[in-house]
Amino acid sequence: MNISNSQVNRLRHFVRAGLRSLFRPEPQTAVEWADANYYLPKESAYQEGRWETLPFQRAIMNAMGSDYIREVNVVKSARVGYSKMLLGVYAYFIEHKQRNTLIWLPTDGDAENFMKTHVEPTIRDIPSLLALAPWYGKKHRDNTLTMKRFTNGRGFWCLGGKAAKNYREKSVDVAGYDELAAFDEDIEQEGSPTFLGDKRIEGSVWPKSIRGSTPKVRGTCQIERVASESPHFMRFHVACPHCGEEQYLKFGDKETPFGLKWTPDDPASVFYLCEHNACVIRQQELDFTDARYICEKTGIWTRDGILWFSSSGEEIEPPDSVTFHIWTAYSPFTTWVQIVKDWMKTKGDTGKRKTFVNTTLGETWEAKIGERPDAEVMAERKEHYSASVPDRVAYLTAGIDSQLDRYEMRVWGWGPGEESWLIDRQIIMGRHDDEQTLLRVDEAINKTYTRRNGAEMSVSRICWDTGGIDPTIVYERSKKHGLFRVIPIKGASVYGKPVASMPRKRNKNGVYLTE
Repeated sequence: MNISNSQVNRLRHFVRAGLRSLFRPEPQTAVEWADANYYLPKESAYQEGRWETLPFQRAIMNAMGSDYIREVNVVKSARVGYSKMLLGVYAYFIEHKQRNTLIWLPTDGDAENFMKTHVEPTIRDIPSLLALAPWYGKKHRDNTLTMKRFTNGRGFWCLGGKAAKNYREKSVDVAGYDELAAFDEDIEQEGSPTFLGDKRIEGSVWPKSIRGSTPKVRGTCQIERVASESPHFMRFHVACPHCGEEQYLKFGDKETPFGLKWTPDDPASVFYLCEHNACVIRQQELDFTDARYICEKTGIWTRDGILWFSSSGEEIEPPDSVTFHIWTAYSPFTTWVQIVKDWMKTKGDTGKRKTFVNTTLGETWEAKIGERPDAEVMAERKEHYSASVPDRVAYLTAGIDSQLDRYEMRVWGWGPGEESWLIDRQIIMGRHDDEQTLLRVDEAINKTYTRRNGAEMSVSRICWDTGGIDPTIVYERSKKHGLFRVIPIKGASVYGKPVASMPRKRNKNGVYLTE
């Protein structure tokens, strides 16, 4: 029997294809995979280049990637590389472990930005991931701003955390939350984000929930809440280079006999005072090679997040749930001198002090008893939008308050679950019965507002107060703009009445006067 060269080549092709489906790569830990494959793209890193896991990141990343630890919480400061660790572990899950993954960020805008500036460049710069993404750089159903579907059949979703619908329908192995403290506490009155999100992994053989955040206000902070639910709270302990005693680094204060110390007004003099023997430690003297995370509650410890030991040194099973704490003092991306400079800038400013505690120390902020609430507590909930109307707004309404010398109008946007945004506020000065004043009110009523995609929205319904002025002025404007668009209203002083009672018929003036 003669076989041609082309037939031989075809046979080789099919045999290789069949064997390829049976191939399984040598198992690697998350850190091993990241150090061999992960690359930091120029779009989202201070320094572009190959990833190298830092000592304090090793146990966190391996715990994130472990099949035996279901929940990993990371309470952290800024400048410790949490988002990079999370993305590296997600790439490991997709390419090496072939798992379906999903990550939520506080808002849709955050999720879209994360996908554009972090995820897509990472896919481009990791060859093994790019090989699974033939659609990269093209319009394709497997390549959207919320989902990437790879040729190994695994999917990655990146969604905003405000809408309850974003926590439905997906079935994944890994659920992650970036900046959990910035999420709403109750998602459209359906529950906390982690309660809703972790429902998505309940059917997985290897369910994983990863939560991380810079903390915010004590008592209301969601990363604090999930950390308190975990039985293990791990801090990174390092040996004193002089006496050898282990301790985790603390910022300290004037009354604390250990921690960061410096000569007043001289940040460059900073050193660390050992809490065991008052040894003077300089930043460059610390060696984190053999440092380990130790639980302050139970005493269990780990160096690499793979092998775990009891307080007596006996090897134990990895915990089902664990929380890590890490802060700026361990980071090579900054210096103790800069930490002291940042601290000195907070003097006399409660808002700056709170920011320092949250973003540098990685601790929750607790106002002192008797201290007035700081504006920062409210300002931290502020969101920035790239257009007049946020994407989730579906309907605009307005209310006009009537005064003898002015009209005040507020425009509100409404989204799913009765979520609302103040879109505009206008104060129109002038006599209430002057036609020029009323023409400017007309302009305000007919003003349009722009979405990010360029679409314009007008105010669909306006309630105009008739109290304190001649009500016929409002009646005439209702007829001018539309009886169901501009609705005259008057206040009611009867307790228990509905907020508004729209009449079925027009009054004698021909309008729907509503109480």
